[in-house]
Amino acid sequence: MRKPALVRAFIWGMKTTCLLVFLLLTFGARGQNRPLTAAHAQAVREFQQQLNHEFSDPAESPLSAVERAAFKGLPFYPVAYSYCVVAKLVRDTAVVLPFAMPTSSGQVHQYRKYGELRFELDGQPQRLFVYQSLALLQKPGFADYLFVPFTDLTNGHGSYSGGRYLDFRIPSAGMTTLLLDFNRAYNPSCAYSPGYACPIPPPENRLAIAIPAGVQSDH
Repeated sequence: MRKPALVRAFIWGMKTTCLLVFLLLTFGARGQNRPLTAAHAQAVREFQQQLNHEFSDPAESPLSAVERAAFKGLPFYPVAYSYCVVAKLVRDTAVVLPFAMPTSSGQVHQYRKYGELRFELDGQPQRLFVYQSLALLQKPGFADYLFVPFTDLTNGHGSYSGGRYLDFRIPSAGMTTLLLDFNRAYNPSCAYSPGYACPIPPPENRLAIAIPAGVQSDH
């Protein structure tokens, strides 16, 4: 049985997060806000290679057998260091009631807000809300999963029209920032097959700027 789309996406995302987190901690200790450009470019290349490997793997890929046979690699925007930013994490301290997030299949999944990410792009303040899946909270190993579905002005004009995703783990209690790297934005599985129930980014996570970074869409 294939894993639920969100669980599969999380497992893959966490495989490719460790190096970038290590780089942030290492260079952060030296007074840098972000990993150095060369280190960042290498981490993104590894991200892309691992994602292409997943799409070639029959056990993980959302592609059909015919599509896998013809698969040569996903289209990516050029790596852009400017879309790797340090965001302030503002945790929600109030009791937050769960809400139903619609999915591409018409089903709804239950989420709660964990907080918000505040950052700047092109000199303009931006924010994205961070969510927790109630279903994943009950699964061993997934209790600290954070999920950021978002759209931007590239959707339908170079990137997938339904939006893209970013994954994180909850940082330690003393940390107030997260490394927000849009070069690691990936498409939901329903961008490649209708047999998935992919969360639709809420209106509050629809950015009014273009972010030409991460996975593009050839669909």
